[in-house]
Amino acid sequence: HVQLVESGGGSVQAGGSLRLSCAASGYTYSSYCMGWFRQAPGKEREGVAAIDSDGSTSYADSVKGRFTISKDNAKNTLYLQMNSLKPEDTAMYYCATGRPPVCPTLRSAQFNYWGQGTQVTVS
Repeated sequence: HVQLVESGGGSVQAGGSLRLSCAASGYTYSSYCMGWFRQAPGKEREGVAAIDSDGSTSYADSVKGRFTISKDNAKNTLYLQMNSLKPEDTAMYYCATGRPPVCPTLRSAQFNYWGQGTQVTVS
């Protein structure tokens, strides 16, 4: 079965950096659309970044120029490099995968499989 396991979250000061990882297993990783989403307390889940099997990417306006999504097909691992972090980036971050009609996409409803999340706190 599909399994996604996130890691790399933590607490950092504003302006700092973190790199999130998402280890995937149980499916043909390289052919699926993958994305990072986040949810802050009291807010809806929002798309942060997504990447297609050919490496095409999409980013939320709020993170463009600061976050970079990438993947290592040999390791079945998705990454999110987060630089210049702001307090408003504080949230639970989730990776997800699926086969939406169009990829990359930041529409969470179009992703079928989700990890358990990793907390990012920026102060």
